[in-house]
Amino acid sequence: MKAVGFHRSLPIDQADALVNCEIAKPEPTGRDLLVKVEAVSVNPVDTKVRMRGNPDPDIPKILGYDAAGTIAAVGGAATLFKAGDKVWYAGSIARPGTNSEFHLVDERIVGRMPKKLSFAEAAALPLTTITAWEMLFDRFAIRIGKPPEGGRLLIIGGAGGVGSIAIQLARRLTGLTVIATASRPETQAWCRELGAHHVVDHAKPLAEGVRALGFKSVDYVFSITQTERHLEAIVEIIGPQGKFGLIDDPKALDALPFKRKCASIHWESMFTRAIFETPDMIAQHRLLCETADLVDDGLIRTTLTDTLGKIDAATLKRAHALIESGRAKGKVVLAGF
Repeated sequence: MKAVGFHRSLPIDQADALVNCEIAKPEPTGRDLLVKVEAVSVNPVDTKVRMRGNPDPDIPKILGYDAAGTIAAVGGAATLFKAGDKVWYAGSIARPGTNSEFHLVDERIVGRMPKKLSFAEAAALPLTTITAWEMLFDRFAIRIGKPPEGGRLLIIGGAGGVGSIAIQLARRLTGLTVIATASRPETQAWCRELGAHHVVDHAKPLAEGVRALGFKSVDYVFSITQTERHLEAIVEIIGPQGKFGLIDDPKALDALPFKRKCASIHWESMFTRAIFETPDMIAQHRLLCETADLVDDGLIRTTLTDTLGKIDAATLKRAHALIESGRAKGKVVLAGF
């Protein structure tokens, strides 16, 4: 079957950074599903793994985590789906990726695809939705509901993939005042369109920008990008007993400044449940199905901003380059082989 992978970690402008290849079609066993991949999206983790991976020079490493497709076959212990079902998911970083015609994935991290979305529209959402959902409702333990005063949430990097869905989940499912950061007019407009109450420019002093809105502090800070750059401002603006969560990779993280405010620090990695097959691994199946209902009810929209073309090495190289530029808005998707 067709796939796209790499043999050596190379800058994306190199000819062999990603290559078209042929690999064996897998067979599902146990709780695995064999999915015919219809569309995939590209996330920062794809570029990070490409640059730090050291695959076997004779066996290509296949990237890709987000996917939407149709189940072709199921393993003997699978009970949640059947052949022909349309599904969406973000796979495990410990297994071969979704940039292939057929893909094996554990059914416990797979959700029912929204009926109202195309495969391309659906593929934009799973990884970022899981990341945002787990941070808001598992790590921060924010209650779903609409209390009169739900507190204030600051999302640093609101226009990217995770920020784009985090804004929507927070605005639609909670009573939080949502403050997003974005630096360009088009990305600021995007954050407002998705439901942010306020947008501040993270190219300028962040704490001052939040205070200019009339807020002395925020209750939650969700830092998606450039945490190292904004850490001092985060310490300054987070309220007493606040919660700070991050998903990026600062070279170092000094937790001591948060002690005075008794603020907690939370890491989020949506791959953890799948890597360790945690007892609550099926939570990702449930949240994806719940999000599908929210989409079909018109409460959540896709964050797709561009379908670049077919799933091949040349198009994936364009997508990786866009992600690495730091100027992506929403999500870019590839559809079909």
